Amino acid sequence: MTTAISPQDTSDLAADDYVVIGLATCFIKEDGEVHQVDVIEPIPSASLEALMKGIPTSYKLACATTLASVLTGEQPRLLEGFPNSAQFADEFAQRVFAAARTYKRSENAKTLIPLGTTYTDFKYSTERKRVLNAARVVTKEDNVKQHSHTHKVL
Repeated sequence: MTTAISPQDTSDLAADDYVVIGLATCFIKEDGEVHQVDVIEPIPSASLEALMKGIPTSYKLACATTLASVLTGEQPRLLEGFPNSAQFADEFAQRVFAAARTYKRSENAKTLIPLGTTYTDFKYSTERKRVLNAARVVTKEDNVKQHSHTHKVL
């Protein structure tokens, strides 16, 4: 079955293609304060394989589902078990399509979480905060001082 999911170039994807959607704890910095938010986002196969090895992660849960279950055209759909207060990640549809393609290449990753089930035994940790709107401001103090002979021909 090669049903197109959206008007994008998704001719290689079908409505019943496997994809994993995760619920992650992230943070947003506003006015010097950090606020916690739950974000719904797709998990690519390589990331899922790493998470299953027990690395600390901000993911609370992951649900194995199909493209048709999470998208109507390009509009995200809230899966059962996900809180209504959670927000969808930026460019959710594009990221779901990309993640689904990774599972087409890695059949082994599909066995980690069977289709239609939810996995919650991640090594959950927010010790390293995942700040979504972090901006890196480069200052003069960030410049590396070089030795005076660095650019001289001796």
